[in-house]
Amino acid sequence: MAVPPLDNHRRTPLRAATLAGILAALVVALALAASAPAEDLQEKLDEKTAALDSAQDKQGVLTSEISSLNDRIAVLTEQVAALRNREAAVQAELDEAQAQLEEDQRNLRILRERLSRSIAELEQRLVQIYKSDDPDAVAVLLDADGFDDALGRFEYLQRLQDQNSDVVGRVRVLRDDMAETVDRVRANRDAIAAKRDELAQTRAELEARQGELDATRARSERALARVDQNVERLESGKNQIEEKIQEQLAAAAAAESGVPALPAGAIQAGSGAMIWPVNGPIVSPFGPRWGRMHEGVDIAVPAGTPIRAAQAGTVVLAAPTSGYGNYTCIDHGGGLSSCYAHQSSFAITSGSVAQGDVIGYVGCTGSCFGDHLHFEVRINSAATDPMGYL
Repeated sequence: MAVPPLDNHRRTPLRAATLAGILAALVVALALAASAPAEDLQEKLDEKTAALDSAQDKQGVLTSEISSLNDRIAVLTEQVAALRNREAAVQAELDEAQAQLEEDQRNLRILRERLSRSIAELEQRLVQIYKSDDPDAVAVLLDADGFDDALGRFEYLQRLQDQNSDVVGRVRVLRDDMAETVDRVRANRDAIAAKRDELAQTRAELEARQGELDATRARSERALARVDQNVERLESGKNQIEEKIQEQLAAAAAAESGVPALPAGAIQAGSGAMIWPVNGPIVSPFGPRWGRMHEGVDIAVPAGTPIRAAQAGTVVLAAPTSGYGNYTCIDHGGGLSSCYAHQSSFAITSGSVAQGDVIGYVGCTGSCFGDHLHFEVRINSAATDPMGYL
């Protein structure tokens, strides 16, 4: 981001000697004010950073492992679904075979009853024939009185013969039907037994695959949770050390400027994308003022109040700048930037910042009549009303 034009202030470069003096004062102040030596904190920070990098590397490796586990989970899920479908199909086949068996068993009972009745009828006919003293067919025909009588006697004998043959035939058919039904019942029973075995095997395999699937999922979740917890713990420790370093820098800067640093207040969110850099009333709005353009808003807060980054971005300027005094500008991307003037001291002078990070402290450096924060929002370096973003 280009340094924004300043219509009402003139920028001057920071002299090397002044910068060296400030750095020297910061080192002295850190040595006096810190509860632990700065070198120790930096060493701890380096250790934490190295441990965090290692944990994140493991996290990356674990991501590959989890990806492999997820692939296995996908395969197992498909296998479980196929086995469930097979289980349903086998169960349907088993139900169909069971229904056919029950129908054949009912038919078998009916055939047995019919066969029993036919056999009884046949036995009765045989007994009647045995007990009958009727002459044989030849004698009956020879004893006939004329042709018509003989023909009538022949037809009678034929009917008797047909009735006997019908009874015998029914017995044979019923016997054959019953034998066929018995064979079908036995086949259905064997099929049902096989289907039951297949169903039991399918269910056992399904339980094994489901158990493996559940175990794989649990393993994946435990591994990820374990590494995430370790990374979170290391990040928390790293942040705490960085906060201590920032506290030491703030204490050193306060000692250099003679303005004590105040504790950071709660973050005040606005209705726009940015948060308020400090919590306080606006004492001078954006717009024309004293015959020239006031390119920001003045927020009245005590000296030493921590100033927060209104939005995440990259510090592109942090230096004394003419009437702005200690002046910081943060590039948020897309041509959008925010600037903070009249700081008593800087907390961050370069690099990336997150929304809400403390970047400096309120004061009255440069051209000002009292402690306050002059806050600007610029689009492509042109000043715009910050209230549209807060």
